[in-house]
Amino acid sequence: MHGDDHAHEHHDHKGPWTRIFTTTNHKDIGSMYLWFGFLMFFVGGAMALGIRAELFRPGLQWMQPELFNSLTTVHALVMIFGGVMPAFVGFANWLIPMQIGAADMAFPRMNNWSFWIMIPAAVLLMASFFVPGGAAASGWTLYPPLVTQGGMGTDMTILAIHLLGASSIMGSINIITTILNLRAPGMTLMKMPLFCWTWLITAYLLIATMPVLAGAVTMLLTDRHFGTSFFNAAGGGDPTMFMHIFWFFGHPEVYILILPAFGIVSQIIPAFSRKPLFGYASMVYATAAIAILSFIVWGHHMFTVGMPAAGQLFFMFATMLIAVPTGVKIFNWISTMWRGSLTFETPMLFCIGFLCMFTLGGFSGLVLAIAAVDITLHNTYYVVAHFHYVLFPGAIWGLTAGVYFWLPKFTGKMYNETLGKWHFWISAIAFNITFFPQHFLGLAGMPRRIPDYALQYAEWNMISTIGAFLLGFSQLIFLYNVVTTIRSGEKAKDKQWEGADSLEWTHLPSPVPYHTFETAPVIK
Repeated sequence: MHGDDHAHEHHDHKGPWTRIFTTTNHKDIGSMYLWFGFLMFFVGGAMALGIRAELFRPGLQWMQPELFNSLTTVHALVMIFGGVMPAFVGFANWLIPMQIGAADMAFPRMNNWSFWIMIPAAVLLMASFFVPGGAAASGWTLYPPLVTQGGMGTDMTILAIHLLGASSIMGSINIITTILNLRAPGMTLMKMPLFCWTWLITAYLLIATMPVLAGAVTMLLTDRHFGTSFFNAAGGGDPTMFMHIFWFFGHPEVYILILPAFGIVSQIIPAFSRKPLFGYASMVYATAAIAILSFIVWGHHMFTVGMPAAGQLFFMFATMLIAVPTGVKIFNWISTMWRGSLTFETPMLFCIGFLCMFTLGGFSGLVLAIAAVDITLHNTYYVVAHFHYVLFPGAIWGLTAGVYFWLPKFTGKMYNETLGKWHFWISAIAFNITFFPQHFLGLAGMPRRIPDYALQYAEWNMISTIGAFLLGFSQLIFLYNVVTTIRSGEKAKDKQWEGADSLEWTHLPSPVPYHTFETAPVIK
């Protein structure tokens, strides 16, 4: 299958640091992205625990409101731009060349560069806590006029967003070019694994939306320092315009965080069902439909801003329309499992958890899509519960499932299945203890982004905080499992999962050799 093809295993004589800084190999860079995402996930998670510790009881416990506001702002930015997005790019780097039969990414040097410009961005975000005025404290949406009153930390945040956006655009160009030009003979677009399709569509979304965000934050910067009044009502500007521009980026961004997870789940569920993915073509079209619709729903974030009834109706129905292609996907995943020869290893458990919790998050989103209801629930903890039900099981469990599924292929070693299952069950229980009570808090009227609250919210906040610390503990099990697998795990098989059928499992050994395909495979 692969023995002779890979007899010329690469022996890199560079020192480890030289190799880290100069590598252009897609697997090296993929690993660097994954470790970076992993690190930032723990940094963002530590900030979340700080927030939950403060909310354990009413009154101010551990921090001043200014620091609390900075933590809520930077927690979101770190999780979105530093944790989830780089981790998905890490999977794209590892998997796309292997799944389409390419030797490497199309632009290896740009690949290296797009990783390294994230490092100063992360340093800027973290360092902003230590400058006069502290880190940005306006929420991750950076709404004016609040953001124009921030200190130097806000400028550092804007520069960090620029760098992270540039990294995303370079990565997207690389992914699109690789998929469109470097596929092996016979690998037509409609034969690609769904992970490649979801990333191809995500890359187009990134290229379309990141410049919009860059434009918005640049206008903020000129309002702050160069006397312009784009968003300053006193100078003839309009702060509402920023909200329109921001959410034109912000809602597609939600799908940028979710679509690659759809791709990962679409690889794993068929493998453990021992059946092909049900409705492959409809999955591709549904992914494209979600991406296109994501550009016409931004107004649902702004129902309370003031908008004509016709505008409210348009955004309300457009938002509900997204449930249709999303429902197609959920139907197809369930149909794939139907009468399959199912087994429930750790990656499959995380995928089923993803399916249940993400669907619940989707339904609570439909509630918020109703303009009349949203006006009551806007800016309450119900919204916090909704988006964490979408993004934690959606993005982070999708990533976690992917790590467990491909770790044997990446490292050549098998993780500890018992620890993996403990990780899943503690995570699943703790996640629901943390975020389900936040629905009740929101329905009772507790606003988000406040460090103190009225006494009637005390019990559910206490339960939510206990759940958050348990959730944090369960991630340490994950870290321990990954590290011990790399250091001393048992040898994995070349095809560790019986039902896996993409090229990395059928044509490559475990671990994958330094040069992936010396001769392109021919796909029939």
